[in-house]
Amino acid sequence: MSLELVCPAGTPAALRAAIDAGADTVYCGYRDVTNARNYPGLNFDQKEITEGIAYAHKHGRKVLVAVNTFPAAGNADPWRRAIDNAADAGADAVILADIGLLDYAMNRHPRLRRHLSVQASASNDLSISFYRDRFGISRVVLPRILSVEQIALLIERLGIETEVFAFGSVGPMSEGRCFLSSYITGLSPTSEGACAPASHVVYQDDGDGVRSCLGGVTLNRFCRGEPAAYPTPCKGRYVTQGRASYLFEEPVALNAIDMLADLKAAGVTALKIEGRQRSRAYVSEVVSRFRQAIDALERGEALGAGHSLAAVAEGGRETHGAYRKGWR
Repeated sequence: MSLELVCPAGTPAALRAAIDAGADTVYCGYRDVTNARNYPGLNFDQKEITEGIAYAHKHGRKVLVAVNTFPAAGNADPWRRAIDNAADAGADAVILADIGLLDYAMNRHPRLRRHLSVQASASNDLSISFYRDRFGISRVVLPRILSVEQIALLIERLGIETEVFAFGSVGPMSEGRCFLSSYITGLSPTSEGACAPASHVVYQDDGDGVRSCLGGVTLNRFCRGEPAAYPTPCKGRYVTQGRASYLFEEPVALNAIDMLADLKAAGVTALKIEGRQRSRAYVSEVVSRFRQAIDALERGEALGAGHSLAAVAEGGRETHGAYRKGWR
């Protein structure tokens, strides 16, 4: 079976661009706190998501709706409405992380597929089997902390559909457990879907370079001509013991396009492209390149040269991340 290409859509235009570029599946979210990319100018209302699903289905493709943030105590109604609305719109699955929402979706919409979001941070067979057996998840989206060998072992043990990240931001390797941004901005990535919101971002020219700031806190300084990555706390450059360095993660993008054969051999079901906050041009470029690579793999052809996506990668650099990690 061919690898399924799962692609981001932050806007209706990006959804159509992803479908036109060759996505098998598109994932998106509502324009509120129920999804983990809750930024101004992004996401969908009910009419837009219904029309987007119709467009995808017309072309034989699927749409997944992310309801992957965590409700505040006593206020689950907006998240439940998002699940109900996704079901009414004809979504092919909902992507969930919260146990209460998984239970709600299972009982209220038993025929609607449930995918376990990476925000649940389930990375071993005991945690994944709990979600599978208790809430009937059809697929798990794995955190970006596992090697190819570890992914293969999980799939062998569990026999469940597995979706892994193939391109996009690496993150601090603690999906669903990140609170750094909320300490600076007061907005939570996990309950409000706002990590390093643009309203709190400022770039300051200091004469010899540019400082990137979040909520009044300087997170990085770039020399003239150096690519200035978006300021997120996990990818800030901090001074410790008199030396400036990236303590958590560097601004670099995951790109597994030359590892597709390895991931398929491991039993992976689907490849996830990250970037709902990125442009329609980004979606078209990345999706079309991965479409070509997957099709070449299915024909038994070598990928060949020229598959770098550094021009659209975070920080202008690429990595295989944990897939080929040399550390333990």
